[in-house]
Amino acid sequence: MAGCVPVPSEEPSTTSNPVSSNVHENVKKYYGRYLESSEGLQTSAASCSFPCRPTPKSVVDALTLVHPEVTQRFFGCGLPVPEKVESCKILDLGSGSGRDCFALSKLVGEEGHVTGIDMTKELIDVSCKYIEYHQKKFGYIKPNTTFVHGYMEKLSEAGIQNDSMDIVVSNCVICLCPDKRAVLQEAHNVLKEGGEVYLSDMYASKVIPDRFKQDPILWGEGMGGSLFWPDFIALAQEVGFSTPCLVSASHIVIHNCELKAKTGDISYASGTYRLFKIPKTRVMSKAAVTYKGTVADFPDEIEFDSSHIFKRDVAVEVDWEMAAFLRCSRFSPDFSIQILDKPQPSPSSTAQYCHLNPFLLADKRGSSVRQCSKTDRSGGCST
Repeated sequence: MAGCVPVPSEEPSTTSNPVSSNVHENVKKYYGRYLESSEGLQTSAASCSFPCRPTPKSVVDALTLVHPEVTQRFFGCGLPVPEKVESCKILDLGSGSGRDCFALSKLVGEEGHVTGIDMTKELIDVSCKYIEYHQKKFGYIKPNTTFVHGYMEKLSEAGIQNDSMDIVVSNCVICLCPDKRAVLQEAHNVLKEGGEVYLSDMYASKVIPDRFKQDPILWGEGMGGSLFWPDFIALAQEVGFSTPCLVSASHIVIHNCELKAKTGDISYASGTYRLFKIPKTRVMSKAAVTYKGTVADFPDEIEFDSSHIFKRDVAVEVDWEMAAFLRCSRFSPDFSIQILDKPQPSPSSTAQYCHLNPFLLADKRGSSVRQCSKTDRSGGCST
């Protein structure tokens, strides 16, 4: 299947709430008509397009092949491109103009497929306009991208089948969605067992006040709908994912003085996390895993996230969740895994998740390569 899927006749049932419906309409107007390019955004979020760690050459090369108009209408806050995507089926939530989709379509190859879904018609129109362009640019016999005009909260109504995707990516759109639980639940539903969600988004240093949610500009900029980072971790676990792994992070600067005054002492960070759909039957023991050096672009070591760097032929002890994912995912041929007789209970408090705090990681790694300057922020683990 390749091309564009027709516009949905009505919004998802989750938006029967007038407040949620208004949020969707405001976001459509903000990104479809008000903003002509990422330069119109009032924060540094869109300029933080590369994580604070080396980007594989294959990814950089793929991005340079994307049509300039598609790139100009890009509003993301990260780079949600995981390793080893060849021949994978990937879904991009909130695909916008299609920048990430087209880059991924190059990386998955002709045997893979990338589907983008977005509720903003103007951005879907830009994506569809360049399907054939990228097919020819990549030398493919037929397109391997599909764009769906629909809602992330109701993927099944948009024609996305359960247990059909290897990877789900998302780039700074969950902060724009009023029903984040529905988005994460739908993402979990459409993933195959062993699949993952790899997402970049904006996160807040504390819980966002309700008054922020009524401001269309704050919401359009992602500031009114950003999750307090521990709440994101809890929500991901509630819908069935393993504990999120923090990959990279950078501080977000608010350029507009009026908006900065509105947000007060709340700070924002761009964080990239990966979430795994692991089997329901689980071995709750730690494991020693050894990387074989077989993932393309990573012959010597692979930085899986900010807490796990696997060097070739060096055994590393990991928790049961990481072991379960490596054992059942597309990475299983790349690791040897030895289960250890060390039962491991689940963490009982948010304080044990300090290593997943995007603000602390941004402090540690400093500004991103796109010079996302530091701003005032919370420096510790809050609950």
